[in-house]
Amino acid sequence: MRCKVEIMDKNKGRPTKYRSEMCAILEAMMREGASHIEVIAEIDICEDTFYRWKKENEEFSESVERGKLLSQAWWERMGRVNLENTKFNYRGWYMNMKNRFQWTDKTDIKRDEIKTVLIHSPIPHYPGEQDEEGYIDPFTGESNGLS
Repeated sequence: MRCKVEIMDKNKGRPTKYRSEMCAILEAMMREGASHIEVIAEIDICEDTFYRWKKENEEFSESVERGKLLSQAWWERMGRVNLENTKFNYRGWYMNMKNRFQWTDKTDIKRDEIKTVLIHSPIPHYPGEQDEEGYIDPFTGESNGLS
């Protein structure tokens, strides 16, 4: 008995739901601060499809990048125009910026380095040295009397 093997045509299968109008929807929503998850829900696709379209479709990919910029601009504008608004939830806004747009607190990197600094001083000893047992004053040659 022989098995019949058919080679599927790559162009066959479920037709794509992608339409150029989806780019306009994406940009319009993100212009108002929407996230890509909100867009995915609105155009009724799964996240895998979103990323596949972004990878395979230049028009969609460009709209996503533009949308990210528009969304971040909207959120930054909200923070800027509400600086003096006491009812504005600054903490929530700030956490959103950190999580969605990778904002970070500024960190200063300090290296632990040992540096030798030579200072010319009229004092020929370190502070407190004259109170230690066996100290001899370099100018007079006298002992401090502690033995």
